[in-house]
Amino acid sequence: MNKKITLGLALSLIAIASAVTFILTSFFTLQSFNKKVVDVNEKAKKYSSLQVLDSFVRENYYGDIDETELSDGILKGYVAGLDDKYSRYLSAEEYISEKTDNAGEFVGLGLTLAADESGYVRIVDIQQDSPAADSGLRPGDIITRVDGVDVMNIGFASALEAMQGTEGSSVTLTIRRDGVDTEYTFTRRSIEVTTVTGEMLANYVGYIRIESFKQNTPQQFMEVLERLTTNGAKAMIFDLRGNTGGLLSALEECLDPLLPEGVIATAEYKDGHTETIVYSDPNELSMPMVIIVNEKTASAAELFAASLRDFGKAELVGMTTYGKGVMQETTEFENGGAVILTVAEYSTSVSDCYDGVGLTPEYQVEDTGEGVDDQLNKAIEVVTNQLNQ
Repeated sequence: MNKKITLGLALSLIAIASAVTFILTSFFTLQSFNKKVVDVNEKAKKYSSLQVLDSFVRENYYGDIDETELSDGILKGYVAGLDDKYSRYLSAEEYISEKTDNAGEFVGLGLTLAADESGYVRIVDIQQDSPAADSGLRPGDIITRVDGVDVMNIGFASALEAMQGTEGSSVTLTIRRDGVDTEYTFTRRSIEVTTVTGEMLANYVGYIRIESFKQNTPQQFMEVLERLTTNGAKAMIFDLRGNTGGLLSALEECLDPLLPEGVIATAEYKDGHTETIVYSDPNELSMPMVIIVNEKTASAAELFAASLRDFGKAELVGMTTYGKGVMQETTEFENGGAVILTVAEYSTSVSDCYDGVGLTPEYQVEDTGEGVDDQLNKAIEVVTNQLNQ
């Protein structure tokens, strides 16, 4: 039996439905408004406190205020207030240095230095293709003065700072050898950092050490990988000990030739959406692989290890890694500074995020520090066994 309703009843139902909709909409709108009002009030309190502090300081501080440094300090303090150990604000000068470092370069003389027991600075190593390389300096030489200033009077840290400078600028070092002081003048310039090295071990096992992931790392990695495979490498050991990470774009380029085609890793952002951060093409290196890691292996280096392990390409040797599975993005400000902010959590497309947990190797081997590299020896054993299977 069909039931009919009168026009009056229909209009009444429509009116009730409209009223309910209005009430619900008003309720949620009011909630949103109240929340915004609370947010605005909270922000107003913060900025009011800052204004009060600023007025107090300007009226009472016995000294000159550098407005640029003050502004940078305020911004640094804001980001520091997030209590996130990976987020930070960089001044314009710091941001320039950060970009240079990410490029795999640094401006300097090419000297590795240490504090000497005499109170001066000792040269530990001299990098090839650097301003100091062809000067005749040797490891063990002592730096006593920087631009005429006695190192013993200013201390090790200040001496290092005095040796830093912009590309094209000069610095004069007084070098003591066998009790004789000699002055050398150098022009600072940009020097490429070697982030990847490699060699062939016994039984055609290739060994590749990756120090960090910078813009120049993929080119260096491909050159070393191609050299070893061309020379007949039948297995590969990747050493990521002490590698604290770097650029995800560099990581992706290094992983690409090692893995099968597809999505390797993704990042999940605050609003819940995900993005692919590592993708591999069809080219894939097929041979036994082992990765050496330790407690200082972090971030992009962990993702390198996790990706190869999760896709069945490699096993891990060493100690549990640091556990950094969150991603930062860098945004430049109009003042030339920049904020490095944690914006997402990432993982491989196979396993969960390891942030705060790290990666536990299949073969846990401690570094005894007694002159024998037990971790490398175990990696060689594992990969050799895989070759013989």
